[in-house]
Amino acid sequence: MNIPNKITMSRIFMIPIFILLLSIPLDWGVIDIGNESLPVVDLVAALIFIVASTTDWVDGYYARKYNLVTNLGKFLDPLADKLLVSAALILLVEMGQAPAWIVITIISREFAVTGLRQVAAGEGIILAAGQMGKLKTWIQIIAISVLLLHNFPFSYTTIPFGTIALYAALIITVVSGVDYFVKNWHVMRDSK
Repeated sequence: MNIPNKITMSRIFMIPIFILLLSIPLDWGVIDIGNESLPVVDLVAALIFIVASTTDWVDGYYARKYNLVTNLGKFLDPLADKLLVSAALILLVEMGQAPAWIVITIISREFAVTGLRQVAAGEGIILAAGQMGKLKTWIQIIAISVLLLHNFPFSYTTIPFGTIALYAALIITVVSGVDYFVKNWHVMRDSK
């Protein structure tokens, strides 16, 4: 359990706090920002989400820089990412901030890619995330963050940036998923 893995574990431990904040009816007041009213509890949850998302970059950077990449980290890091993003997207549906069909599509892609990675692992093949997958993750994080913040800082304009970013996340998620399967189809084809 090295430092990068501890950072990853901290991200996993932030997820239940994030979920509870958005699931329990708490009234901590409201902040008016631009054309929107942002409940303080949503602001706190968004900040937890942003901090948790940032730890993804920190643990990866630290692990690579100090040669601390472990099998546990290879397992925990993508798991933590998927748990955090999936929880946030599902809660956004419940809050009326995201259409369910988009969330189902994004989460389905994650399950499909995870399944392909498991088949590859069974064959002794490690499938690393590509650049499109990393771009997908960052666009998802930006979209989720802005939606949790009720479109802040774009709430001072009429630009629905959170919604636009969510659709961009959907597109890059589908495209990167198709790309991942095309590049790694040999794993499915040649599996025993």
